[in-house]
Amino acid sequence: MGLAERHLPHYTVKDYMRWEGDWELIEGIPFAMAPSPLGIHQAVAMEIGRQIANQLEDCKHPCFVYPELDWVISEDTVVRPDLIVICKKIKEFVRETPEVVIEVVSSSTARKDEHLKFELYQRERVPTYIMVYPEFKKVRVFALKDNSFTKIFDSDEGKLEVELKNGCGFLIDINKLWSAM
Repeated sequence: MGLAERHLPHYTVKDYMRWEGDWELIEGIPFAMAPSPLGIHQAVAMEIGRQIANQLEDCKHPCFVYPELDWVISEDTVVRPDLIVICKKIKEFVRETPEVVIEVVSSSTARKDEHLKFELYQRERVPTYIMVYPEFKKVRVFALKDNSFTKIFDSDEGKLEVELKNGCGFLIDINKLWSAM
């Protein structure tokens, strides 16, 4: 371990709540979030959220889609996915594992989304992790099987079907994502 690593500060959620700007905190290390997302990023996230929310209205057991809501994983880890699906109403922060986590990936977030958050979401047993790449018009989906993510979808078209553990589910029409850009 190098000198800098031995002396890195270790921050907590309490510290995080006092910071200005947009941050994520992963195992005590702060990560500055990228500047405000581009219009393409926001349009795709909004379209995904709209498609999911419209379908979840018909669920017998309420499920909801939330944009950019802090997920407090532990006392030293807080992330803010682009979208989450969880089967309960959230008043402040998410404190338990969402059913689905969706990240809209850009060149500035790819390394964190594909590696650091991938491993974190896998460790936290997120049932479904969706990565959307507007720049390449591609969607990749991973499902948790035997405590590891397995790729179940990798395409630029078609319909992605996601089942939730409470019996609800939704479809994402991939083609409509690209027309939203």
